[in-house]
Amino acid sequence: MNIEEMMNSGTFTVAGDTVNSTKYAYRIKHALLAAGYKVYAVGKELESLDDVPEDHIEVLDLCINPAKGARLLEETEKPIGAVIIQPGAGDDSIRAILERRGIPYVDGCVLRALEARGHYTMPS
Repeated sequence: MNIEEMMNSGTFTVAGDTVNSTKYAYRIKHALLAAGYKVYAVGKELESLDDVPEDHIEVLDLCINPAKGARLLEETEKPIGAVIIQPGAGDDSIRAILERRGIPYVDGCVLRALEARGHYTMPS
């Protein structure tokens, strides 16, 4: 699965600081909402992936430090369809958890993927 396929999902869960306008997680959340996606935010808004009011996580966007991301992944048994690991949010422990659980993932940038679809303009 690649990031373009993941962007076809209708629902995203963004893990990171989605309440601070200077953080990438905030930008990602609001860009996804503006593009018409349903978005849940874990980290500052919801405490865990288990708090997401869906039976499963369609796409999880990790925009959080790797230790916190690993903890979120380890603390849930909720099915996760796919994960996008933002720059700086991944490490070997994150990838090992995803591989062990058989969750497809990509290292990528949601904002760049939205830009490619004409839904976002990267600041210059």
